[in-house]
Amino acid sequence: MTHPLRQHIEEIISLTDEEFEYILSFFKSIKKRKHQYLVQEGEIANKEYWVIKGCVKSYFIEDSGKEHILQFAMENWWITDYESFVKQQPSKTAIDCIEDCELLYITYENRDKLTAKMHKMERFWAKKSKMGRIALQNRIVSLLQNSAKERYDQLLDQYPTLFQRVPKKMIAAYLGVSRETLSRLNS
Repeated sequence: MTHPLRQHIEEIISLTDEEFEYILSFFKSIKKRKHQYLVQEGEIANKEYWVIKGCVKSYFIEDSGKEHILQFAMENWWITDYESFVKQQPSKTAIDCIEDCELLYITYENRDKLTAKMHKMERFWAKKSKMGRIALQNRIVSLLQNSAKERYDQLLDQYPTLFQRVPKKMIAAYLGVSRETLSRLNS
């Protein structure tokens, strides 16, 4: 059976068995339980995670206590605080597990080494980065242009399984609406 990371990478680039084994040597696997942190606000995000199984969220909390969810990551998604990861400075967000998770991670140093030695992986991450920027742009446009109902319908259409996996208060925090508003949109 093909390793799930290999399947994921080969959606963009082709690999030989030797190349994949080399790539995999830069990754470590980790299991985290529900509510455990991957990154805490204020620490340097030294790892980029790839979700094998489970669901995580990236978020920050205002001084008032209001939570804002920036991103969910489910199977086959990458996540970290990218500003902290790239600039190696304290994180402005936290990332924790919504469900029990199995993940692979690569450190900042190992990703640098891997891309320096293997340009195919540099192309892979460049493509993933471009797709991430497109998704972020679409999210910003949706937040600025669409009604709460349109944002809700769009999320439901794009990621229907998310609604079975994530509590409603987190969906509301992601959409930028109150729990009460979400209940009205849901009816």
